[in-house]
Amino acid sequence: MTAFRIEVDRGRCTGIGICESMRDDRFEVGDDGTLIVHDDAVTEAEKAEFENIALSCPASALKIVAVS
Repeated sequence: MTAFRIEVDRGRCTGIGICESMRDDRFEVGDDGTLIVHDDAVTEAEKAEFENIALSCPASALKIVAVS
C-alpha cells in the first residue's frame, strides 16, 4: 500500500483557511496566519479527499505526495 503525505508550500500559503474549513482536525490557521498541519500522513483511502482539499486551495499551496 502506498503512503502519502501533505506538503505545504509555505511561500504560497496565505492562511485563508479553506483547508481548515474542510478538515479542521488536520489543518489549523494560527493567529499569525501560519498553517499548522496536525498530521501530514494520508492513507490510500484518504487520498482523493485530500487531493480535493489541495485543489480547493486558492493559493495552490497544498499537494499530496507519495512517500517512498
